[in-house]
Amino acid sequence: MKTLFIDIETRSSVDLSKGGVYKYASSSDFEMLLFGYAADDGEVKVIDLASGETMPGEVLYALVDDNVIKWAHNCAFERVCLSCWMRKHQPALFSGNYLNPKSWKCTMILAAYNGLPLSLEKVGAVLGLQEQKLKEGRELVRYFCTPSRTEGRQWNLPEHAPARWDTFKAYNIRDVEVELQIFHRLRKYPVPDSVWEEYRLDQEINDRGILIDRQLVEQAIRMDELSKAGLTAEMIKRTGLANPNSVVQLKSYLTQNGIDVDTIGKKEVAAMIKEVPAEIAQVLSLRLQLAKSSIKKYAAMQNSACSDDRCHGMFQFYGARTGRWAGRQVQLQNLKRSDLSDLEQARELVRRGDYEMLSMLYESVPNVLSELIRTAFIPTPGYKFVVSDFSAIEARVLSYLAGEKWRMDVFHHGRDIYCETASRMFGCIVEKNGQNSHLRQKGKISELALGYGGSVGALKAMGALDMGLAEEELQPLVNMWRRANPHIVQYWWDVDAAVKKAVQDKVPSKVGCVRFEARNGMLFIHLPSGRRLSYVKPQIGENRFGGESVTYMGVDGTKHWSRIESYGPKFVENITQAISRDILCYAMCTLSHYRIVGHVHDELIIEVSKDTPLDTITGQMGRTPPWLPGLELRADGFECMFYKKD
Repeated sequence: MKTLFIDIETRSSVDLSKGGVYKYASSSDFEMLLFGYAADDGEVKVIDLASGETMPGEVLYALVDDNVIKWAHNCAFERVCLSCWMRKHQPALFSGNYLNPKSWKCTMILAAYNGLPLSLEKVGAVLGLQEQKLKEGRELVRYFCTPSRTEGRQWNLPEHAPARWDTFKAYNIRDVEVELQIFHRLRKYPVPDSVWEEYRLDQEINDRGILIDRQLVEQAIRMDELSKAGLTAEMIKRTGLANPNSVVQLKSYLTQNGIDVDTIGKKEVAAMIKEVPAEIAQVLSLRLQLAKSSIKKYAAMQNSACSDDRCHGMFQFYGARTGRWAGRQVQLQNLKRSDLSDLEQARELVRRGDYEMLSMLYESVPNVLSELIRTAFIPTPGYKFVVSDFSAIEARVLSYLAGEKWRMDVFHHGRDIYCETASRMFGCIVEKNGQNSHLRQKGKISELALGYGGSVGALKAMGALDMGLAEEELQPLVNMWRRANPHIVQYWWDVDAAVKKAVQDKVPSKVGCVRFEARNGMLFIHLPSGRRLSYVKPQIGENRFGGESVTYMGVDGTKHWSRIESYGPKFVENITQAISRDILCYAMCTLSHYRIVGHVHDELIIEVSKDTPLDTITGQMGRTPPWLPGLELRADGFECMFYKKD
């Protein structure tokens, strides 16, 4: 046996959507019900474990044989579940933590690499496969795989609904058939070995997990409950509302006080506070504190942490078109940055559960708890965290790709890109804490908003008006930034022309180190790392302004498969972010002999022994990959005993 295609059906009392697969599979009542498989492209079979059938020896041995490639859709689920099942039922064959990811491959990654949706159902529909996922499967999973709603019965078993069970087995078989069809349909567009190696490393990081400070998490949840009770009581006292959390009731209260509003979202409420009478402003401030949703991340930690107090499986490989990761469970990618100057003191007060002192020293308990979320992640005893990240990685990559030499010189000499940008925009010397320092912020927001063709709307989205810029200043900022960066502007349109040439004329072309090619109904953008970006069914269409543009099929912002409009600067954004992602992966591979426990876009969180020098990590991370000669990289870092931003 060389390959094994797998789909399993399981049950557990842990809510998979809240706890994640590691918590789900490690539950004491976890069991595998059905094991569907096809060996070496043979007939699809199902083993009915729930009805007493046993796994064939050759299949069991294949699961632990690293020479047999195991395929599944979202195969992390199968691998983790089978690891826990084998530890329990086949300890003589497997007694480790998790099956080696080296011999596992995923049809979901294969689909994502080729620009297709992630879900098995949607991939089947988009590819128009002959066999597609059975739509009744969701109801069958709810019936057989989650605790029974029937009184006196813990689980719904095969004998409780024989006809349904037969359909469930057919559903299991069909999923394996769909996996096989995806594999065969896309085998001409394989995932490179280098990306599978990155996936293996990703799975090891997810297996390793990251330790939480259980005491801090539990006290934070308790304090949040105390705070909410106090804030609610204060709101009731001030407003007389029966339920101050009710949007309808609060709107009615505001109307009675002469304030008509369409929405009371956080942004709108924050803006209103500045304009309404003091008494109403206090009510709205209480509303903002009660609506602090980021505190829910403590509950997410509590829900997903396993018996080892570690949160596993927080990173979804290839969660975005560019190949970047998506967050799962706690969503490490969107944690609030802390502005607390006395972070350690506040953290210790929460850990001790000293609510009285915390509320006395700080104006808002919810704000403090929100700012402490990162600090709930801690290194294993005897270790420390090194948090290391790239300095201005996207700006460096974009400058390199476009050949914007003055910017590359700024990075080479370690100067401040925001000051240098402002200097070029305004024609004067701008120093961070010196002359014309007020212009640095304009240089910074221009850098962050305008690199990928953004204009006035991008500046507004980045908060330009909130920082005090006037509406009439915005277009001049756009014009000045573009004049200061002519090679970047030219690069946008060179890429635009190359994409159109590939799609319209079917002629491959190259812009710098990036190659463009359209064939077999796909647009491929070949990156320096050897990876490529894929766009399905590209064609020349008309944009919203009546001009010519490239469109392709993809998952849009509403999670639907639809035709998406694009143009040069947007493709440049994809390319830049994809190459930045590849640089991070290169660093992760070169640092894989350390205990990497987390990563966020351009940052690595690594557990190291306390005597490991910081510059050993940052020096290694700052190495330029051999496939980007001449790129100026720099990695900065710091040591800590809980996760934070420097």
